[in-house]
Amino acid sequence: MKVLINNLCMHRPHRWLDLLDEEDLAFLKRFVLASGSLKELAQAYSISYPTVRLRLDRLIAKIEVFDSQTPMSPFERTLRGLHADGKIDLATLKTLLAAHRKESEDSHAKSPSVGSDVAPVGRSEPR
Repeated sequence: MKVLINNLCMHRPHRWLDLLDEEDLAFLKRFVLASGSLKELAQAYSISYPTVRLRLDRLIAKIEVFDSQTPMSPFERTLRGLHADGKIDLATLKTLLAAHRKESEDSHAKSPSVGSDVAPVGRSEPR
């Protein structure tokens, strides 16, 4: 069955489920097996209900980022996933995204445009 699941994933890269780490998948599995009972999850993990709620809220935010249809680079998606997971704060996220965008813009500005040295159709040499 695992081979079949892996084969299905290969045909649909970058599904939100494929982007979750093992810890998230284990939590999601326990959540489903507990029929969505946060109280049961809190008991299973030996943590408080509010802690389980926070963990679930972060997982939901991470899935929203990974499932988003908004165009973004893999780097940006990773950063947003880390923020959703509580691993980086908002100020750090904004700083890293701004630096990444600036670097991307700078690299696009420095690279020559495709076909810039090619004469237009109907002319033998550029003017």
